[in-house]
Amino acid sequence: MEENLLHTTLIQTTAANAGGLNFVSAQVRLRNVVNRTQLSYNLNLSKKFNCNVYLKREDLQIVRSYKLRGAYNMMSSLHANQMTYGVVCASAGNHAQGVAYSCKKLNVKGVIFMPVITPRQKIQQTEMFGDDNIEIKLVGDTFDDCATAAKKYTEENNMIFIPPFDDVRIIEGQGTVGVEILEDRSDIDYLFLPVGGGGLCAGVGSYFKTYSPKTKIIGVEPEGAPSMYEALKKGAPVLLDNIDRFVDGAAVRRVGNITFPICKEVLDDMQLVAEGKVCSTILQLYNEDAIVVEPAGALSVAVLEQYADQIKGKNIVCVISGSNNDIDRMPEIKERSLQYEGLKHYFLVNFAQRPGALKEFVNNVLGPTDDITRFEYMQKTNKESGPALIGIELKKREDHGVLLKNMTKLNIHYTELNKNDTLFGYVV
Repeated sequence: MEENLLHTTLIQTTAANAGGLNFVSAQVRLRNVVNRTQLSYNLNLSKKFNCNVYLKREDLQIVRSYKLRGAYNMMSSLHANQMTYGVVCASAGNHAQGVAYSCKKLNVKGVIFMPVITPRQKIQQTEMFGDDNIEIKLVGDTFDDCATAAKKYTEENNMIFIPPFDDVRIIEGQGTVGVEILEDRSDIDYLFLPVGGGGLCAGVGSYFKTYSPKTKIIGVEPEGAPSMYEALKKGAPVLLDNIDRFVDGAAVRRVGNITFPICKEVLDDMQLVAEGKVCSTILQLYNEDAIVVEPAGALSVAVLEQYADQIKGKNIVCVISGSNNDIDRMPEIKERSLQYEGLKHYFLVNFAQRPGALKEFVNNVLGPTDDITRFEYMQKTNKESGPALIGIELKKREDHGVLLKNMTKLNIHYTELNKNDTLFGYVV
């Protein structure tokens, strides 16, 4: 306890510039704006991995993510004349809400560009936080289209653009997450951080490398959007051709020019996690701990299995970055989780054109705990025969082999769609 108090006093009394970043000034600006979120011990994860796991609960932030820290820090540090015409941002979620809240708090005009496909829930949340201070413009089918339009609008109207990650003031704001963590505990062995554009990682990582250099800092990205992973391999930011946007809070095609060199210096390792594993982690945190997280918010916990041997007996911190998860996404989250766990399989089955073929499949192929969750004939004009799409949910991963063996024994011709991405996307 005395050590923690001493560390807190050091933070408060020293104008510390960690790697040229002034986190003390940022913390002062944010003191009466952000919630000082919990660093909570998680019993279930600690038992599972035989270590001490603490969750930094940025999902409990007032806008349900850490993004408010960077947005408010940048906006509140602007000169009054810079704010005359207002600010602009492009975001489909957390950054938009952070900017909207900051506009209301600072009484500044804000124009927020969001893609046309943005879920209504996220638009409503942004409107609620910004109230009469903001205007929302729905532009483009992708974030990149939206961002291009936002930057053009910024220039045409002499406004200030508030980037989601690639600005020193944004990085300093996000870095206050690290300040709070070390105020609570100074004996952290591993710190796991979700990575999108790199703002959180650059800020928190810089602070830790200055005040807790022994801590191993691990960045985590989704497999479908490995922008920092690829940048580190190439030695510079790269523009990914295509990304899976499912983990939307971390799905970035290109990391920042400012954030990349900082992340390169502070990261001890960079790991990728399958989107299906992220989904399983979301369900696990909800079912076991009643914690609601968005996909990006689950990344730091989802990666722990990859470090099970290294973290035994250690003190671990996982940053839960946010909880802006639309309830309409839960069926997809469950579906992705089941497929990742090997419990959900789809087949195109060519039934023999004779009576009783379907009944024979149900009676002789399916196991006692197997369940058909989807069934439709692909040829609507020829019922009871021809190819059918069948979705089967299993209780145990091992039952998959029994299922295939039974179909082979009965000479049932089938195509396993889970193993064919192109066909799966087209049919399922």
